Amino acid sequence: MGATAGSMDPDAGSSENAQRWARFIATCLIGGTVIGVSLLGLHLGIPHQPSLKIWRRKKKPVRVYMDGCFDMMHYGHCNALRQARALGDQLVVGVVSDAEIIANKGPPVTPLNERMIMVSAVKWVDEVIPDAPYAITEDFMRKLFDEYKIDYIIHGDDPCVLPDGTDAYALAKKAGRYKQIKRTEGVSSTDIVGRMLLCVRERSISDTQNHSSLQRQFSHGHSQKLDDSGSRNGTRVSHFLPTSRRIVQFSNGKGPGPDARIVYIDGAFDLFHAGHVEILKHARAMGDFLLVGIHTDLNVSANRGAHRPIMNLHERSLSVLACRYVDEVIIGAPWEVSKDMITTFNISLVVHGTVAEINDFQKKEGNPYAVPISMGIFKILDSPLDITTTTIIRRIVSNHEAYQKRNEKKANSERRYYDDKAYILGD
Repeated sequence: MGATAGSMDPDAGSSENAQRWARFIATCLIGGTVIGVSLLGLHLGIPHQPSLKIWRRKKKPVRVYMDGCFDMMHYGHCNALRQARALGDQLVVGVVSDAEIIANKGPPVTPLNERMIMVSAVKWVDEVIPDAPYAITEDFMRKLFDEYKIDYIIHGDDPCVLPDGTDAYALAKKAGRYKQIKRTEGVSSTDIVGRMLLCVRERSISDTQNHSSLQRQFSHGHSQKLDDSGSRNGTRVSHFLPTSRRIVQFSNGKGPGPDARIVYIDGAFDLFHAGHVEILKHARAMGDFLLVGIHTDLNVSANRGAHRPIMNLHERSLSVLACRYVDEVIIGAPWEVSKDMITTFNISLVVHGTVAEINDFQKKEGNPYAVPISMGIFKILDSPLDITTTTIIRRIVSNHEAYQKRNEKKANSERRYYDDKAYILGD
């Protein structure tokens, strides 16, 4: 009996040893796997914090810089900013000071505060630097690289020359941090000034002669044909050829959401200026989606005179489309806001500013806003700035001698630039 109690079952012992051995093997395998993964991870740098920092540095956004006067800002300026933004992830824009413009070109038409409003409103601009220098100096370039973390300095393929005839971007090119974009053909501030001068009527004979001479200089000698009534149409100066691709490039490409509050505002938006920007900003704040109607050239001429608009329909449409507060435009909107139009575009509110070229619409027969007024969806907005297209034209006319000298100075600088370049190349 004792022998029976003290004996061990050989099968049971063998089974227990096998289980212990299996557990030992499993422990070794698991431990080896953990050690192997850890070593592999250290080799690849996956959990290593410094390696993560290196990876993040590679993902740093590319910041590009573009500067300019942006005087009488138009769709050509906007297209330049669009192209510049496409060369990086963030676009920083320097707006040249009034003093620098006066010293290098002549008096600006629009002061710095208005030019800042215009540039800041362009939807491709991420940051704006006021009072930028006209020329990229060594100190300012270093500030751009160190303080603003700029990777490249951008400019158009047209020459930008200093009064002494030298290239304003020579240092940036020498540093290897310069990139070039294509200039938008068919528009310039100089040509627009020429169109504006065509709007001036009932001048004395001597003034008319001066005006004609200045107009030729500003529009590079392009002659203006008279229509049957003997009047001149400033829009004929335009050499802009609109394409569907350019319109798509300027468009947001997104429609309103199903429950969006759509606000509608219309107008000529001729010589797009800071006053337009501020009322559009105000209008956009009234809803979720801002729809802007751009009146046809024919309607503008019929209501504002034969010499209006200065910019044609497509030029005006692109300027408005470039504004960050605008979601969509109607190119060639009807003069009257109809019930069908309100239904088609699901318009919730129609607005109009207190400052406009024509503001007696409610006193006239055929009020263009009669339908939205009757529906209770019309609102007058206080315009933040007292600026109209006529304001800009008056600035030009009152300072025509200064602008004549400004244009001559620019022409002389460019002539010296090309002469020097030809001499260097041996032409």
